[in-house]
Amino acid sequence: MDKGIETIGIVGAGQMGAGIAHVSALAGYSVTLYDITEAQLQEGLKRLGASLDRKVASQKITEAERAAAFARVVTTSDPAGLAGVDLVIEAATEDETVKRKIYRDICPHLSPDTILATNTSSISITRLAAATDRPERFMGIHFMNPVPVMMLVELVRGIATGDTTFEAARAFVASLEKTITVSEDFPAFIVNRILLPMINEAIYVLYEGVGSVESIDTAMKLGANHPMGPLQLADFIGLDTCLSIMQVLHDGLADSKYRPCPLLVKYVEAGWLGRKTGRGFYDYRGETPVPTR
Repeated sequence: MDKGIETIGIVGAGQMGAGIAHVSALAGYSVTLYDITEAQLQEGLKRLGASLDRKVASQKITEAERAAAFARVVTTSDPAGLAGVDLVIEAATEDETVKRKIYRDICPHLSPDTILATNTSSISITRLAAATDRPERFMGIHFMNPVPVMMLVELVRGIATGDTTFEAARAFVASLEKTITVSEDFPAFIVNRILLPMINEAIYVLYEGVGSVESIDTAMKLGANHPMGPLQLADFIGLDTCLSIMQVLHDGLADSKYRPCPLLVKYVEAGWLGRKTGRGFYDYRGETPVPTR
């Protein structure tokens, strides 16, 4: 473990935050999980417990390792609870206004040496850094979902990110036994710059009636050897997240090829956001998922 970073603060106890807590605690780091309500924190601990249980069930870790990892995680709903940690990773919703407010709330409580990172999947690191009191100690550490399973982490420097910050982040990610890819600070970085337009195109194919949900997903699974069809994957990511990334690409690169499909917009407006709401391109409320189109 990198001795420079020993304690981790995580902002947001959702799916990503709980996943980052999981891999950090298993790697031996002390973790403080911060969210604004006690209910969200309890939900986050439940997610963490369930994902550690899956590791035990698949015999990747022992019951003792699970207990030790879980014991390394403490929770707080007070930003002052993050005081003194070496690295804070913000894993809040993919909304720039929300992220900026978080930095305003937490920065006054952090030690001047604390590195602040964002798990954003698409928003400009340089712009987010400028909303903090430490642009040279700010960068993107973008984990893939689900964090305990996915091997890749994208590291993204903003224009002001210092070398020591970057090297500390690199050492931290390496200690989690993840593979690092370094991306320049352009909208959606590498993975989502390629993945989301593909998903958006699959939604256009559905929208234009070229194929049904089932035929599109089957075609890409068996025809391109993808483990999951693009519409199934969109439901897993969350259609609201897919839409916000497409909007970042469209706004940031000003190219019509990134225009979000109107059908994606419609699903989000309906509140059909995928697995997390029970309906998206599939309906998850029964025994097995059923296509909604």
